[in-house]
Amino acid sequence: MDINDAEKFTEWLNDLEITTYLTLYTKAINAETEKTLLGKLFTEHNYSIIDNYTNEVIGTCGFVESDHVNQTAEIGIFIGKKNLWGKGYGTEALQLLLDFGFKALNFHCVMLKTYSFNERAKKSYEKLGFKVIGKRREALRRGNETFDIIYMDITYDDFYEKKKP
Repeated sequence: MDINDAEKFTEWLNDLEITTYLTLYTKAINAETEKTLLGKLFTEHNYSIIDNYTNEVIGTCGFVESDHVNQTAEIGIFIGKKNLWGKGYGTEALQLLLDFGFKALNFHCVMLKTYSFNERAKKSYEKLGFKVIGKRREALRRGNETFDIIYMDITYDDFYEKKKP
């Protein structure tokens, strides 16, 4: 991640259409706050997602809540360039990140949270081998509606079994 991308991330994190899918939904982020957040993310395994064709930052992904004793972590991702949603960038980024997490960081089980209305994300996660492990019913509010928070995880074996021909 590059601190010089703080303005781009700030723009994305203040776009309601993008943050609807994120836990930052109710937060207002300014450039200075984002620089501070990026500085903290540098100390963890968080990465910018770069479009290979344009060399432009299009989003971010990384591990949070890493527990190396129990070999677990939570993973997070977002694509900020809305015109690139649904084009496979997120799936590819997570595939690379999971491979790194399982092989280099020695994780055994990685989990994530998504929302019941985010069908595009759920399909992407399932494609990689994530399985639904539970849900928190009506725990998320967007406007006047409530939605479930879906918990998914993937183990080392799930991920590499999925990749076999």
